[in-house]
Amino acid sequence: MPKLTQQFFESSAEDTTIEDLASMEDLVKNYIEYQRCYKRPQTLQEDQKLIQDIILPALGLKCVIDITREDIETLHKKLEKTPHQANRVLSFLGKMFSLSVLWLWREGNPAIGIERYPEQRERHLDKKELDQLWDVFSSHPENLAAHALKFLALTGARKSEVLQATWDQFDLEQGIWTKPSSLAEQQKKEDIPLSEKAIEVLQSVKKLNPYQTLYVFTNQNEDNLLREIKIFWKTALEKAKLNGFRIHDLRHICASQLAS
Repeated sequence: MPKLTQQFFESSAEDTTIEDLASMEDLVKNYIEYQRCYKRPQTLQEDQKLIQDIILPALGLKCVIDITREDIETLHKKLEKTPHQANRVLSFLGKMFSLSVLWLWREGNPAIGIERYPEQRERHLDKKELDQLWDVFSSHPENLAAHALKFLALTGARKSEVLQATWDQFDLEQGIWTKPSSLAEQQKKEDIPLSEKAIEVLQSVKKLNPYQTLYVFTNQNEDNLLREIKIFWKTALEKAKLNGFRIHDLRHICASQLAS
């Protein structure tokens, strides 16, 4: 039973109810604590970012019992220009409110039955388009975001896995990337073989940043990991004259073509 519920039943206040105590911030805290046993640390970090950036600013001042279907539909509608994110928020709220019902904090899940937005399907590049994009990456030999995107494409790894990779995970002589369990999708250590091109990317990064940094992709001359590559990604798409292609698509469709 969540700590908040324990506090309620231990309280002697005559007029206090669990509904009064259970704010959305309370639900978020208990949800994160509950999920620590089931989710990877990196996934929890992504959840917390979604919570802080979107959910709490919209719903954080309300009590759990007061959240209505209309509240969630309004938030979902506000995010309609980014359908994947909108649907992710909807799914996330659905899971949280399912737990709130299980914990007897409210009756009914207000997120059930709200229609999701259709999402963009994977965009496939033909060889000419892929060559155009790769040429743009290669035309920025001193841009670490370009190298990070190359490495992502060549390994099929997640963006978060690439940006949080540390040098001690790599054996360049053997051509192996050992992902720790905290990064791996299966929550266990994985040994990923690297292609020659992927190794070349890492060697280029080492030359750019000869300092003994922890992270592979850092802000130059600093030991701070490169947190975002979307700005360069947008620039690269414009220069390559490509539309509707996402970093997620790059991860899924390019590794086999580029390694050949």
